[in-house]
Amino acid sequence: MKSLLIVYHSRTGGARQMAEAAARAAARENEVAVLLLPAVAAQTADLLASDGFLFVCPENLASMSGQMKEFFDRTYYRVLDQLNGRPYAALICAGSDGRNALRQIERIATGWRLRAVAEPFIVCTHAQTAEAILAAKTIPAEQLARCEEVGAALAAGLAGGIF
Repeated sequence: MKSLLIVYHSRTGGARQMAEAAARAAARENEVAVLLLPAVAAQTADLLASDGFLFVCPENLASMSGQMKEFFDRTYYRVLDQLNGRPYAALICAGSDGRNALRQIERIATGWRLRAVAEPFIVCTHAQTAEAILAAKTIPAEQLARCEEVGAALAAGLAGGIF
């Protein structure tokens, strides 16, 4: 059975909702085991045991969130040259842009020699004030549906041997 690891960090709930939506859709593929882990809990062994990856996080201060960065810092060199060619995708929850967080994930994935198999998806919450930025987020259903599509596509591709 193939496995998909979804690693996420979320401070205000937006990225968590996105990761959960992708996980729900991926789990519908009976031939793929889906492991949804917060970044703080994800370990080197989880990466090595997985056939594909979905990385989900918010953009904070024009960067991926600190806990997501810490996950990559903690695991990067321990799995270097051991994940080559495995598929991945990324989902970002951002107040305005999200491209810098995505760029960081793409650079890490390049170093690991992962293969992007889905267009990245950035959800913009338009949170621009301190109050809005710190508030709990609710991701609209149409954007969660796009996250589900990414999860389903990753799982189907793994199950079908496409990647």
